[in-house]
Amino acid sequence: MILIYDKTFEGFLTLVYEVYYKRLKPKNISTKIPNNLFLENLLHIKTDEIKAKKVMQAIKKNFYSKYFKTILNIFMCDNDEFELHLLNYIRIGFKDQKQLSNINNSSIFYIQNLEKKLFSINHKMTGFLRFEELEDGTLYAKLENNYNICYFLGKHFYKRLNNQRYIIHDINRKIAFIKNDNYFGIQNIASFEEPTLSENEEKFKKLWNNFFQTISIESRKNEKVQKNLVPLLYRTYMTEFQS
Repeated sequence: MILIYDKTFEGFLTLVYEVYYKRLKPKNISTKIPNNLFLENLLHIKTDEIKAKKVMQAIKKNFYSKYFKTILNIFMCDNDEFELHLLNYIRIGFKDQKQLSNINNSSIFYIQNLEKKLFSINHKMTGFLRFEELEDGTLYAKLENNYNICYFLGKHFYKRLNNQRYIIHDINRKIAFIKNDNYFGIQNIASFEEPTLSENEEKFKKLWNNFFQTISIESRKNEKVQKNLVPLLYRTYMTEFQS
């Protein structure tokens, strides 16, 4: 049996509810109908907020905080096919939380490694993210990433930027972490117009690019090493790699 859901967190919690109460045994969980179907039953799971809330309350009640956070974190890895492993992880947790440290189980091993990868990418982005000053003094940074790390980055810079207003904009997911005088958190961005940079920002960008070019030694240029240290994935909005 293949279960189809809408990729939302509430949709996945509804799926968990249906699996438990209807005793379903899915072989795969997907967000779209697979191309190669052969004698497989399809079941579309319709998101139900009441069922999702019941599952959320049960997980909060029965799971230790660190395991509950792991479930939330894994859902930020939204480009990976983690659903079946996460379902197994939740099933194991309801039976015996001590087993959630047993990496001999393939699903637990997968979930632990995926969470480590999420934290690793987030850690790298704290160094690669580039803020630009807008006309009103707000700091603005754009990002594109395989994982949904906007919230983690927003929390990371909260203490480091003190009372500074800032926006971290995930272009692909159309969301932004916003910190200003009245708000702190994630907002959906329905439409977007390129913001105007301050005059000082334009000057400093030119100075930084000139500095970056000046310190480089052409005879020692090694693009392979450079790509290992700063992968192309992170360069899109880095000032020093913009012409």
